[in-house]
Amino acid sequence: MKKTVLAMMLVAAVTAVAQTAPAPAQPAPQQSAAPAAAPQKKEIKDPAEYNAYVGAVQQQDPAAKVSGLEAFITQYPNSVMKEDALELLMGAYQQTGNSAKTLDTAQKVLTANPCNLRALALLAYTKRALAEAGQNAAQNLTEAGQNGEKGLQCLQTVAKPDGTSDADFQKLKAQTAGIFNGAAGMAAYQAKDYAKAQQYLLAAVAADAPDATSLRDVYPLALAYLAPGPTEKDVDGLFFIARAASLAQGAGKDQIAKFGKSKYTKYHGSDEGWTDLLAKAATATTPAGITISQYVPPTPAQQCTDLLKTKKVEEMAFAEWQLCLSEGTPEDSDKIWSVLKGKPLQMVAQVMSIDSPKQLKLAGSSDDIEAKRADIDLTMTAAIPKLQMPKEGGDLQFEGTPVSFVAKPFVMTMNEGALLVKAAPKTPARKKPAAH
Repeated sequence: MKKTVLAMMLVAAVTAVAQTAPAPAQPAPQQSAAPAAAPQKKEIKDPAEYNAYVGAVQQQDPAAKVSGLEAFITQYPNSVMKEDALELLMGAYQQTGNSAKTLDTAQKVLTANPCNLRALALLAYTKRALAEAGQNAAQNLTEAGQNGEKGLQCLQTVAKPDGTSDADFQKLKAQTAGIFNGAAGMAAYQAKDYAKAQQYLLAAVAADAPDATSLRDVYPLALAYLAPGPTEKDVDGLFFIARAASLAQGAGKDQIAKFGKSKYTKYHGSDEGWTDLLAKAATATTPAGITISQYVPPTPAQQCTDLLKTKKVEEMAFAEWQLCLSEGTPEDSDKIWSVLKGKPLQMVAQVMSIDSPKQLKLAGSSDDIEAKRADIDLTMTAAIPKLQMPKEGGDLQFEGTPVSFVAKPFVMTMNEGALLVKAAPKTPARKKPAAH
């Protein structure tokens, strides 16, 4: 979600209780003993404490409410309403824009009740937002995840607060669940626990689904699916990256779409169908019913077979001969070798080593040149003259006749080697002109 929208939602969730929280039961007058009834709500027995609490809660100005609640908590540190007062104070500080005091008070709320949903949600959301803004990102995101996971645990057992309707309680649980899942998911993604990140962020996206601003959870969910590399979840990842592209605005939209298209092309083998996926993701909120066929590259043996269908052996590059002779089927390898064996070939290779004036080790394929590995063992017909001797690492134009090969690691043995480029004859030194 956009940070401003989520922040507004969270402020509403936290501070609504400050506007509507019911007052505790008033102190009862002295009466004769009677059978005790099951308590329906928290009760302040001291009239002075009751008045101090109600007076603070009823303040309309956030700063005045902060002052009143701080005074109440200081004067009555063991009050039955301590958690409620701290929660209201947290909301009042947030209304004043004092983020440091808001976070500090949220921690105090959790000291009073480790499963206070509003405090856990505020901390999970705020810590995540700080991390996303680049402020102590690793630590803040870790703490956001811890509060998120704690909140999800508490949601399983938390009791409805006194005076809260069933509808409001369910709304609070749904809102906080989305925040908890989002924070826990981002922390898991940071830790490269992609399975947990997918689980949490998918739940966060489901909570966000009716809201068109859910990019904040959709985009990291897509990354959590795509980051591990090829998996059975790739189609889900491609859907959500397309969904993120449809939700994004401004320059980010094109960047996400470009990234998504590259991932789609790599998976599918081409960009055919990407535009259709973008259109579907613009309205769909889940990948249900979305199918994308995965491109399976041909094996080296299949590549050799295809080469033989389109090229003559004589027209192939050395690297293509190497592919077929080392990876091709026995039938295809025989086809290649029957053409090459015993026939002089003219080519260029890079000198790997010079064992003697007649014995050189060369690299003919770009992969082996890069790896500095010899794939040709060349025996010259005659020793190479010193002035024509090539340097290691330099190119050599030569003619040689293949006589054998080893498939893996590939080496072709060639003899009857001859240089194709001879050294230029020396130019006689001119005599110094005679003095006149």
